[in-house]
Amino acid sequence: MRTIEWDQGTVRMIDQRRLPAELVILELTDYRDVARAIREMAIRGAPAIGAAAAFGLALGARQSQARDREALLAELDEVAETLRQTRPTAVNLFWALDRLLTRAHDPALQTPAEIVAALEAEAQALADEDVEINRRMGAHGAQVISDGDNILTHCNTGSLATVDFGTALGVIRAAWEQGKRVHVWVDETRPRLQGARLTAWELMRDGIPMTLIADNAAGHLMRSGQVDVVLFGADRVAANGDVANKIGSYKLAVLARENGIPCYSVVPTSTIDLSLPDGDAIPIEERDPEEVTVIGGVRIAPQNVPVYNPAFDVTPHRYLTGIITENGIVYPPFKRNLRRVVGG
Repeated sequence: MRTIEWDQGTVRMIDQRRLPAELVILELTDYRDVARAIREMAIRGAPAIGAAAAFGLALGARQSQARDREALLAELDEVAETLRQTRPTAVNLFWALDRLLTRAHDPALQTPAEIVAALEAEAQALADEDVEINRRMGAHGAQVISDGDNILTHCNTGSLATVDFGTALGVIRAAWEQGKRVHVWVDETRPRLQGARLTAWELMRDGIPMTLIADNAAGHLMRSGQVDVVLFGADRVAANGDVANKIGSYKLAVLARENGIPCYSVVPTSTIDLSLPDGDAIPIEERDPEEVTVIGGVRIAPQNVPVYNPAFDVTPHRYLTGIITENGIVYPPFKRNLRRVVGG
């Protein structure tokens, strides 16, 4: 099934907080509940967040009691602002909302009913496009995977991070579908353990050979020649090719460079933010200290310990071999070539 889908006015999504212990489907009919699901990471991963925001705005339109076009458009701006406040780093969230708001303001749509129908159709189109985009990224990215490769990945970049198929994990799936015999080293990804909980779950369901490792084991594996390529996703890419991804990605890229291992970020072009000159301009979300101090309800640190919990870090573009998109693989110089690939 898809990670998130629209079902006649209900947003259905996998509650990723409950995996791998149980597969629970949330059914949401209020845009505020969708905003809460994004903020509390019931759904996560930049493309999946974008789809959730789109469906959330469509829900807001359906919930509205506005009797005329202008009143509904004003309400939609308020709904969009609620959704914008959920998570600051993933640019897909803002991109999806802007896309739907542009559709809502189409002067050809004159009645609330027309706007509601158009937004539902646009949100569904966005979700369907994500699946096709993921497949195209996988086909391009599989070119950098050789038969027998050991691939190191970080966080979760599979179906759960998208509407379906995946970004970096989609590349691995595409290579596997081509008959390449690959093995995946899965970083546990502290503090929320998206690798251990989600990526391991996806790969095991697919029957793709994998081994879970502690985050701190990655350097040892690279130095001892047990990693052939590093793949991770991104929540935002700046115009110069700097990449914001799940915390811990930067050190993997640096270690890969030190050990002569290619390192790729895999992203849809909707994640590329040409308005930001470099990674220093990307807002970095800081999350609840308890994500670090408590695991599965068990406290692992002293009460009241000071905690710094950034959700993302920035990998400078010089550490990336390339950026894999649905329009092809972008190689340096990124500043020039990213503009070309975003243009399609």
